[in-house]
Amino acid sequence: MTSGLVDRHISFLEALRAAGMSVSLAEDLDAVAALSAVGWDQRETVRTAYAATLLKKQSQRPTFDALFDLYFPRMVGDGVAREQEDDPGGVADNAEALSQFRDQVVDALAEGDRQSMLDVAAEMLARFGAMPGRGPGLSSWSAYTALQRVSPQELVDRIAQALLGEGRLEDARVEARRRVGELTGLVEADARRRIAEEKGPEHVANVAIRPTIDRLDFMAARRTDLEEMRREIYPLARRLATRLTQEHHARRRGPLDFRRTVRASLSTGGVPLVTHHKPKRPHRTELVVLCDVSGSVANFAQFTLLLVYALRDQFEKVRAFTFIDHVHEVTHHFRPGADPVDVMADLAASTAHAALWGRTNYGRALTKFEEQYADALGPKSSLLILGDARSNYADLQLDVLKRLAGSARHAWWLNPEHRRHWDTGDSAASRYGDVVPMVECRNLTQLGEFVHDIL
Repeated sequence: MTSGLVDRHISFLEALRAAGMSVSLAEDLDAVAALSAVGWDQRETVRTAYAATLLKKQSQRPTFDALFDLYFPRMVGDGVAREQEDDPGGVADNAEALSQFRDQVVDALAEGDRQSMLDVAAEMLARFGAMPGRGPGLSSWSAYTALQRVSPQELVDRIAQALLGEGRLEDARVEARRRVGELTGLVEADARRRIAEEKGPEHVANVAIRPTIDRLDFMAARRTDLEEMRREIYPLARRLATRLTQEHHARRRGPLDFRRTVRASLSTGGVPLVTHHKPKRPHRTELVVLCDVSGSVANFAQFTLLLVYALRDQFEKVRAFTFIDHVHEVTHHFRPGADPVDVMADLAASTAHAALWGRTNYGRALTKFEEQYADALGPKSSLLILGDARSNYADLQLDVLKRLAGSARHAWWLNPEHRRHWDTGDSAASRYGDVVPMVECRNLTQLGEFVHDIL
């Protein structure tokens, strides 16, 4: 590698680590060795070499590809964007040019060739995505503006007709929408590339690249992200269960049996060469989970419940309750062998039972829980509360929470909001946190670490 490539390589690896991927020094050296073998003249070969040596799971691939495209772009400047003879100052943007370009988009998407789609995406941004920058001589780029101008979603019928005309697909509309979605992603990637040319890839990596799925905030997740998180829950549970089993085996010995150790040392002149330990008494927790399922917090609660139930063998007993301003038990939804998709659907449908007036009220929910389900807690149980502690300025009923926490062996509160948002607006995070330890839990990584720690 030349010095410039070495700097780019190091910056790329630092960006991967910042996005949540663990890249060790050994993997760094493996990547360098692979790249030395394949050379740098084929960009996709370089991408493959990096992916083979650095990635550990498929869920990291979208973030990896986005960062690779930033640090190793396929082109610079306008790329394939064509200058128009009647507009020597730049690419044309008028009704006729727009109509012709939309025809070009239809042809490229119907053809399905990735290179054609890449070229169309670059040209779309060059024609319609330019915006004035924040300083003299600076420019900026907006994928949203370019996509709004061309409106590729409105071309789905034309693309589907072109596919059907070639007799290529039965469900042509589904495939047409998929290709439009792929084009949207390519336009967004090209906007990031152009901004990175001006401001540097580090700037774009920090502000525009979504983290890996295990570090993506529950409350910032899109629908496609939620589906990917759902697929990640059970592999996460298996990894946690394996790790817990190994650690439990490593801690088989109980506390030191001082009397037996001293007695055994008499045969060696009072030197305790061998220690003796009391039998370890295994203890498994009875877990009671109380979940706020209002608004965007509902996704966090559902994923936490799924993880807890995927690990239910680690607990002696699990009971789960949801609330908005009323309490509803959902333990029966988590049947052994139940499909996670069905469980999520059942939980979503049961939300109506957790609301009486429809406005989040932690104080009222805690009071109802104490009135109806106080027997769920006992000296062998642990209470886990899930929610953002935003109670619409209602009475918090802190005394009720104190009684509930006092009747359990342990109590924790998981909050999916970033700590900097606690105590803003109607948040009562610190006041509740004074009663029950409150833990920031914004993504799957933090959730997995917390569950591991309590077990």
